[in-house]
Amino acid sequence: MSAGDSFRFAAIGTQWQIDTERPLAEELRRRIRSLAEEFDRVWSRFRDDSLVTRIAHAGTGGRFEFPARDAALLDLYDRLVAATDGALDPLVGRDLELLGYDARYTLVPDEAALAGRRRDSWTRDVRREGTSIATERPMVIDVGAAGKGYLVDLVAQTLLDAGVVEFVVDASGDLRHHGREPVTVGLEHPVLPGRVLGTVALRDSALCASATNRRSWGDGLHHVLNGQTGRPVDDVVATWVLAADAATADGLATALFVSDPARLRTFPCSWVRMLANGRVQWSDNFAGELFL
Repeated sequence: MSAGDSFRFAAIGTQWQIDTERPLAEELRRRIRSLAEEFDRVWSRFRDDSLVTRIAHAGTGGRFEFPARDAALLDLYDRLVAATDGALDPLVGRDLELLGYDARYTLVPDEAALAGRRRDSWTRDVRREGTSIATERPMVIDVGAAGKGYLVDLVAQTLLDAGVVEFVVDASGDLRHHGREPVTVGLEHPVLPGRVLGTVALRDSALCASATNRRSWGDGLHHVLNGQTGRPVDDVVATWVLAADAATADGLATALFVSDPARLRTFPCSWVRMLANGRVQWSDNFAGELFL
């Protein structure tokens, strides 16, 4: 994309940048900010006024209705949970809280509560019908695996609906491109600051990455958990996924931490991941360049 305009804003706890050929109209900027605020008000476990927080505080559970718009996000989680046998599970929210990654950012694990608690399971403890879910006790939903990518897609669709067809949406490294000319993106090295592991040309698709050093607060403590154990993963340190949409790329970037890539073959994508021992793996269809 040729040099143009950048619209920068903060949303869902991170920084966003939308690059376009021409400045976005103020009304379109307002719609994008409003969309992000609406999404956060539903899905954030860090807000007192969110739907997710209401579900987390429902002492005897209940039935809760999500926006019709978000049916696709719930569908994606159903597929990811099934493909990973629950190793990726949106009910890891309570485990994250007990590990210290809670709304108050206490950053101090409650080991006694972790050891004695009953594991929450999306397939066992939640009944879903369309955009309605039913629970029988408090559940802490965390959509950190795919939620940001999903919002990137919603923002991209808002731009397309407004007639903007040349853009890059960048939500702190989760990217969605649309336009005639590809952009070259570096795969940031998770261990060596300022270095890249490789590059890839991004055109009319999405690239999402995840790394255990992005949100860490202690030895072995970070935001990528295995839903089967409730504990941070320790054998993968970074992943990158290319897919047609950012929600899928984002979700698979997390799934690659907790699942054999062979189990994810039903999702059209290409990927790279780095293991804790420094070994790098990639899919046969990865079209970028790796500096190994």
